[in-house]
Amino acid sequence: MIAEVIVDIAAGETDRIYDYLCGGDTVPGSRVRAPFGGKVVPGFVMRVKETTDVPPDRLKRVFPCPDELPALNRECLFLAEKLTARYRVPKALVLRLFLPSEMRTGKVRELMKNYVSLCVPPEEMKLAKSAKNQLGAAAYLAEHGETESGFLNGLFPGSVRALTEKGYAKTVKKQRLRDPYGGLEGSGALHELTPDQRAAVETIGRDERTVQLLHGVTGSGKTEVYLTLIADCLRRGKSAIFLVPEISLTPQMLSQLRARFGRNAAIMHSGLSAGERFDEWWRLRTGEAKIAIGARSAVFAPLENLGVVIVDEEHDSSYSSETAPRYNTFDVAYLRAKYNGCKLVLGSATPSVDTYKRAMDGEFGLIRLDKRINRRPLPEIEIADMRREVRRGNNTSFSEPLRAELEKCLASGNQAILFLNRRGYSQTVICKECGYVAKCEACDVSLTYHRDEDCLKCHYCGARYKVPRACPECGGTKLSYAGTGTQRIEAELKKLYPGARVLRMDNDTTSGKEGHYKILKAFAEKKADILVGTQMIAKGHDFPSVTLVGILDADMSLHFSDYRSGERTFQLITQVAGRSGRAEEKGKVVLQTFSPENDVLRYAVAYDYEGFYRNEISLRAAAMFPPFSKIVRVLVTGEDEKKTVEALRSVYVSLERLYTENAEKFLFFNRMHAPIKRIQNKFRYQVLMRLSDTSVLPRVYDICAEARTRDALVSVEENPANLS
Repeated sequence: MIAEVIVDIAAGETDRIYDYLCGGDTVPGSRVRAPFGGKVVPGFVMRVKETTDVPPDRLKRVFPCPDELPALNRECLFLAEKLTARYRVPKALVLRLFLPSEMRTGKVRELMKNYVSLCVPPEEMKLAKSAKNQLGAAAYLAEHGETESGFLNGLFPGSVRALTEKGYAKTVKKQRLRDPYGGLEGSGALHELTPDQRAAVETIGRDERTVQLLHGVTGSGKTEVYLTLIADCLRRGKSAIFLVPEISLTPQMLSQLRARFGRNAAIMHSGLSAGERFDEWWRLRTGEAKIAIGARSAVFAPLENLGVVIVDEEHDSSYSSETAPRYNTFDVAYLRAKYNGCKLVLGSATPSVDTYKRAMDGEFGLIRLDKRINRRPLPEIEIADMRREVRRGNNTSFSEPLRAELEKCLASGNQAILFLNRRGYSQTVICKECGYVAKCEACDVSLTYHRDEDCLKCHYCGARYKVPRACPECGGTKLSYAGTGTQRIEAELKKLYPGARVLRMDNDTTSGKEGHYKILKAFAEKKADILVGTQMIAKGHDFPSVTLVGILDADMSLHFSDYRSGERTFQLITQVAGRSGRAEEKGKVVLQTFSPENDVLRYAVAYDYEGFYRNEISLRAAAMFPPFSKIVRVLVTGEDEKKTVEALRSVYVSLERLYTENAEKFLFFNRMHAPIKRIQNKFRYQVLMRLSDTSVLPRVYDICAEARTRDALVSVEENPANLS
């Protein structure tokens, strides 16, 4: 038999099918070790056939990997073909998305352990009274059943070997699953659906359209709708994928899934250890688990016979990959839903403008949940005009209205959340004498001061620097720490309210698999009064005792030079405001801003998504911004600036020819420096396009694929989430 193999080398020159001899038990999707270029490399079998045009003397034989099942099922191979054609990247790069990276490189496999069990009852054993360890081990096994040998020997040294040699016990080697969040208890009782929730479930099942948008205000019970849809899938013998935008949300959702479905749920995200990632992937691949929950990468879960794909907080920018292949999670989820003939459910309190337009146009189904559970009111949002605060001489991070509400909240024994989407202590270190700003040596960005570690950090490459005691440019000692981050807010709160217990949640405090979980668990158990955090606290969390939310800088994302700045601001305000007043007590939100008259804030304060959408879509239509066009960025990066510019020039010439021949399909076309000119010692240039007709897009991908070199990476981004 002949195997058509893709070698696991993500390079354009090797991106083709190679024929190899294989055994009769080789099937499509199998992993193999293939002789290639004088060494043996991993590979994937795409197809198996009986004949080949390759001369027999040139055929080499592949060595199968010892997998019980083919690593990739038929759907994975189908998706790989589609995504390769869509994004014009090497097949190996796409195939890697479906496997734990350590599995590909052979660095992780099943964890095998010896387990011991009794062959005869203890009362039939002829053991001396002095053999206390053997007697103890026999009694333990009789009570607890099969036990790991190492654990039993730890309790009763030497007992396993002695009992085994006498024929009283036997040992077998078995796989032991590494269970992430093993101590996580399932929580969340089974709730009877409200009439609105029941209608939503029935509408989703009845509507023939593949994509269904569930537009529900915060606290309206979208999660219960998701769980009901998943339960229905399992009853029909199908599986489900449940995507959340933040790793911080996975423990909470996993807890609810375990409460409802037990071990049927497996978790997938980058925060797990290599062994845990492999074992959770394996449980999904073998069908032991039928529900995959996780962040963006879980859309590639190796499940078969899908019954539903759920994308919660569908508007979130984290669903777009910023590394090759630069896929959009919606595209992959849609392909999977069509392949399996199932529904793709998008949920959000603040849908993206593009998604909502498609729903309004009838392309997607639209289901609304416009009331909170038990008709609880949405929290009142009070605007604090920071211009007035400055005129009063208040130069702190907290307005008078926020301080008054904080004192009231703490006095009543309730909890508060303060949101600031900037970590660190101070944003920049500036010399007041010469204007010097401390910048990263590898990236064209300013450094952020972190007081608890007394260092400067680059938030792009992670580099650390000592804090200068004098200006390196002029030698001056008048260094100013400008801007405010979550660390400074935490420190100021502890000074203002010394009796209050404060927790901080940002990228600096959530390292490790359980970083998010431990902080959220402590806050849920009321071990803290105030939670300060970045956008990872803004969505999906349910804390019954939170009655106050403070939004410290509502303008932060409002004035970015991005056509979606208004949309993102509205979404963030609505999402973080929704954390307040989710139980019996009414919630309150204080929104601090220097632009209180801004239309976006006016709509957000009124929770008026429809009004915001009508205003935003009319602005987009007038300016011909997405969804009425498509923004395409071709990003050229490389460590050698001269070679990077050469690559840019090469790709620009070809793209300019395409533009000249199809000028009527372009609204904008130009090349320039990327806003951040260098990240991780790589120079960055870009060609920006705005297309009124996307029929030229495949040609853009082809041109960029042809322009890639060893010295410069050329990538294409559609409607990029981040233009920096």
